[in-house]
Amino acid sequence: MKLSALLTSAGINIGVCALLLSLYSVLRKQPGNVNVYFGRRLAEEHGRHRDSYILERFVPSPSWIVKAWQYTEEEILSAAGLDAVVFLRAIVFSIRIFSIAAVICVFGILPLNYYGQEMHHDHFPSESLDVYNIGNVMEKSRWLWVHCLVLYIISCAACTLLYFEYKRIAKMRQIHITRSPADPSHFTVLVRGVPKSTEESLSETVRHFFTRYHGPSYLSHQMVFRVGKIQKLMSNAEKVYKKFMHWNATAFDPRSRPNMFRCGLCGATSNSFELIRSQSEISAAKNNPTHSYLPEKECAAAFVFFKTRYAAVVASKVLQSSNPMLWVTNLAPEPHDVYWSNLWLPYRQLWLRRIATLLASIVFMFLFLIPVTFVQGLSQLDQIQQRLPFLKGILKKAFVIQIVTGYLPSVILQLFLYTVPPTMMLFSTVEGPISRSGRKKSACTKVLYFTIWNVFFVNVFSGSVINQLNAISSPKDIPAQLAKAVPRQATLFITYVLTSGWASLSSEVMQLFGLVWNFLKKYVFRIKEDDPASVPSFPYHTEIPRVLLLGLLGFTCSILAPLILPFLLVYFLLGYVVYRNQASNIMNVYCSRYETGGRMWPIVHNTTIFSLVLAQIIALGVFGLKESPVASGFMIPLVILTLLFNEYCRQRFHPLFRNFPAQDLIEMDKADEQSGRMEQIHEQLLSAYSQFPPESHNVCLVDGEGTSGSNRKDESTESRNDLSHPTLVGLPISRLRQVVTAVSMLVSLQSKSSPM
Repeated sequence: MKLSALLTSAGINIGVCALLLSLYSVLRKQPGNVNVYFGRRLAEEHGRHRDSYILERFVPSPSWIVKAWQYTEEEILSAAGLDAVVFLRAIVFSIRIFSIAAVICVFGILPLNYYGQEMHHDHFPSESLDVYNIGNVMEKSRWLWVHCLVLYIISCAACTLLYFEYKRIAKMRQIHITRSPADPSHFTVLVRGVPKSTEESLSETVRHFFTRYHGPSYLSHQMVFRVGKIQKLMSNAEKVYKKFMHWNATAFDPRSRPNMFRCGLCGATSNSFELIRSQSEISAAKNNPTHSYLPEKECAAAFVFFKTRYAAVVASKVLQSSNPMLWVTNLAPEPHDVYWSNLWLPYRQLWLRRIATLLASIVFMFLFLIPVTFVQGLSQLDQIQQRLPFLKGILKKAFVIQIVTGYLPSVILQLFLYTVPPTMMLFSTVEGPISRSGRKKSACTKVLYFTIWNVFFVNVFSGSVINQLNAISSPKDIPAQLAKAVPRQATLFITYVLTSGWASLSSEVMQLFGLVWNFLKKYVFRIKEDDPASVPSFPYHTEIPRVLLLGLLGFTCSILAPLILPFLLVYFLLGYVVYRNQASNIMNVYCSRYETGGRMWPIVHNTTIFSLVLAQIIALGVFGLKESPVASGFMIPLVILTLLFNEYCRQRFHPLFRNFPAQDLIEMDKADEQSGRMEQIHEQLLSAYSQFPPESHNVCLVDGEGTSGSNRKDESTESRNDLSHPTLVGLPISRLRQVVTAVSMLVSLQSKSSPM
């Protein structure tokens, strides 16, 4: 690829970014998009829409960038949780390390690569990008020690920054645990694999077991029930009843006038009248008793509550039985983090599910080789012309060549990569995690492995399955093969940074999918209300792998193709502004429904260490090919020192992310007992884990506490509900209530007649 093709790709991506960011600065001011760009704030405040038509709303402005710096890290921590801070710290670390690498490599390594051989250089735009790579350096060059020294500086700086970030986040996690309000999950243990007995129910078995072996610390327990088809029917009927409940006992608003704007689908006149909830319905809703749910049968799983945090942790870590498949204990997730549909899965089945998902991931990985191979072929025009002769005339045009080789491959690859996160989320769900955060963390790891393999290694080995299998069959030749292949693919990686980095950030801040859905909802389906319960959670399983993958490309190409570093640094700077923006991802758009306590940071740390070691191994192979024994010899101690540093961090900090310190738990228990809060905590435990809650809750973390969606609905009863269609009048709400009651009676009779 020539430099002009790279500049063309950069120009296209800069234009796309400028266009999307300008549109964003305008669209975020429109009242109709408040639920798209202020979804989190809408969930907390039910923001008032301003319908003033002023010129300022239609003029692009960079004010959102200025406002992005107003929030401190403490405010982000209190509003979005520790996971959001961890994600931002990963971006801050990337900015710091690649700022150092960009300055050193662009002013130190790039000139050495450019003048590495005695050759005639073409006009600047016509230069091939290969002259900026280490492949342009002559063999046995006396300047290769500079590359070795620069890699030492980058590795030492990265390890130093990683140490301080790990230490800081570990301290923040400790403060988060000790100073947060009493968490029911600290007192609760999830027990699976409860043995069945013919003499007593599963609930009695659990009570007898923990009374006998954990008597002084055992408080109570709650069984997990399997939801059958009848219960699902009841639940769906209950949702329909609640959905249309506010249409009962309504009154017309005399101020409403016919509107000639037609409904998007059926064509009926919309807003021809408005339905207002009557005061009697509001009072009836407050006094409405919760409907009883009749579980079909108990499952071999239960939540066991203990009197102290320390007792719960001890019970979760100790092997309860001589049969490891029975009485399996783990600390329970937070109540709103529980993934209920996986709790009644048999524990003996989980290892088979993990093997099945592993095999499915491998199959999906090999199927993904098809688009990767196609993308790889686009970067080689000679092969395209040989296989498709009718394109020879088109491919001779300079602009077409620049588009095909510089922009199109990375765009196609990015489009195919959009299918990876939902697929990996499905695989993680099938594995049977007990928490939503655990499912997202598992999906994050899968997406990370998948993207690193397919974007980096598959492209490096030319996208050929045979070449990849040969590389795996001869591990001793991997450094040499990487040393040959990585510099050749550096241009594709640069264009990938432009497309996957710059353009993805612009589309992220624009919230394209949210805009499309908002348009369909308002102007096609005629849904006027903005539901606060529809606020999405932050997609850590897509954003963290992207950041870490681009970091891997930066480390591996730092001394081989330093031209990638300025583009990469711009991506991280833009990403930091985007994710701190008051109307962007962390503070306003997304809702933190659950908290992992910063457990994503070990993934960031381990991936960064892997990237450093991989860069050092590739440099070792490059120095070997360049016949520089001194530089190659100095790479071996660097690899060993990096691995030793990683082992130290694993021993020093990683246990704090896996377990709770007993010292802190005991101090928290003593403080609660002395203040008299322990009895109140015990009372709250008995109703914390409700499998069949009377209201569906949408929990967002606000100032470190949960605020349920049902409470917010009660607060907003004063606002009018704008219903869009007159055919919704006269719904048989009373009949629907009778159906729910009848089904409940049938299930009750069935459960009484069935033998225990």
